[in-house]
Amino acid sequence: MKMTGAEILIETLIEQGTDTIFGYPGGAVLNIYDALYDRRDRVRHYLTAHEQGACHAADGYARATGKTGVVMATSGPGATNLVTGIATAFMDSVPLIAVTGNVAKELIGRDSFQEVFITGITMPITKHNFLVRSVEELAGIIRDAFRIANSGRPGPVLIDIPKDVTISSCEFKPGPRFQAAYKSMYTQETIERAAEMINQSERPLIYFGGGVISSGASEQVLRLSETAGIPVCSSMMGLGAVPADYPLNLGMVGMHGTVTASKAASECDLLIAVGARFSDRVATKAGGFAPKAKCIHIDIDPAEIGKNVRVDLEVIGDVKDVLSKLNGIVAKAEHKAWTQYINDWRKKYQRAPKEDSDALRPWSLITAVRERVGGNEIIVADVGQHQMWVAQHYPFSTPRSFLTSGGLGTMGYSLGASIGATVARPDKRVVVFVGDGGFHMNLNELCTLVTYNLPVTIFVMNNSVLGMVRQWQSLFYKKRYSCTTLDRQTDYVKLAEAFGARGYRIESKKDIDSVLDQAFSCKGPCVVDCRIDRDEKVIPMIPSGKTVDDIILE
Repeated sequence: MKMTGAEILIETLIEQGTDTIFGYPGGAVLNIYDALYDRRDRVRHYLTAHEQGACHAADGYARATGKTGVVMATSGPGATNLVTGIATAFMDSVPLIAVTGNVAKELIGRDSFQEVFITGITMPITKHNFLVRSVEELAGIIRDAFRIANSGRPGPVLIDIPKDVTISSCEFKPGPRFQAAYKSMYTQETIERAAEMINQSERPLIYFGGGVISSGASEQVLRLSETAGIPVCSSMMGLGAVPADYPLNLGMVGMHGTVTASKAASECDLLIAVGARFSDRVATKAGGFAPKAKCIHIDIDPAEIGKNVRVDLEVIGDVKDVLSKLNGIVAKAEHKAWTQYINDWRKKYQRAPKEDSDALRPWSLITAVRERVGGNEIIVADVGQHQMWVAQHYPFSTPRSFLTSGGLGTMGYSLGASIGATVARPDKRVVVFVGDGGFHMNLNELCTLVTYNLPVTIFVMNNSVLGMVRQWQSLFYKKRYSCTTLDRQTDYVKLAEAFGARGYRIESKKDIDSVLDQAFSCKGPCVVDCRIDRDEKVIPMIPSGKTVDDIILE
């Protein structure tokens, strides 16, 4: 059947499993949107307020489902507005297809209206990108893009399509759905050596990250821990892969992780790293993380092996596949002495958060929200202090229940991501925690939530400062608060109402229950202004470049 490039694009996206596109139209993609009009009964399109919000929405859709997110934008500023969202997905290994329009091929390189070299701009933040040069190659490129985005370590792929390619026609033949490829570089001897190291260890520790969620390996991690009696800890991106109430789960490790997890890492004799990359927020001091341990590193990406931490045994392959084989031969063990050490640390360092006044404490609100929605929720956190409070105090129990920007740390991520999560999982209650700084960056997406009547509950942790930066200034810069005091005059209740949402305010602990009753009874989006103290800190904290021996507890 003969089709235009625009029609081929939409047909091939549908063929590859796309049911939802987030985007913003413009001149270079008019033909694409015209083809989309004829297929609106087969694929949904969500129009956001800004292309960055659309990209975060596609990212949230992908994280909430494990499917491939798709975002579309026009040329020039439309394409460049995607850059932060693409980089966010790249740093957190999220499968994403970004489709951008471009000027006609004959105008490329002539500084044409709304022309930009988007493939050059995004080269460092995509797994691959394509400039489509003919309509005949378009369908094959789209299929390749889906395969690349989902093979090995997932990530974003960009497809840039000149306008004349969308007009041109050729024969279109339907093709098969993409098949993700996983290249394993380990042998049976490697698996046996890993099992031998685990069996010989007296103080083993599993440290897992977001790769466990990406590969669907939660069950395999839990089985290894149960069989061999190994305590587990996670990076922030791994939260939810193992239930928070699992007895051997020590919680998040690293800069703002639990003391118990950090102590276990410092004293273990074998560290089994699974789908994790030893970022500087986990291994806060180069050469100082797990200094007494041999290290087994299991990961799909060979580039991560030995990059930040010395590795004694590398196992390069799909995490689920590797752990399934390892679980078949590892010996059953208990490690009672090691577990007792850990339980002693828990008793010594596990302290209840402060509740010494009627002031609104962040953890009080987080706990109250959990009591209302626990068990069927997706929590979306922006970036800053509130993100760490959520990671510390929300007991995640299932994979894909916590969405946040971990690698790039993108303020303004949360509202867009909540759109994608709600669209993808209408069966879940989607809750956003965002600081007032991050909220101001992309609050324009409130109009998108209202337009589509998406029931997202947004808690603005309002301390009138850039909280995390102020915390560093307080601890390490002699309280010289340079440019971190916001004192915006925004009335969040009125702002919400102006957008067509509902607005509420919590000023003290006694307001929590009544406001949550109202907020969670909303059928559409609502914003809750939560007034917290500007000097509230995220504790514990291991300073950058230090170890658990330098941890700040008060």
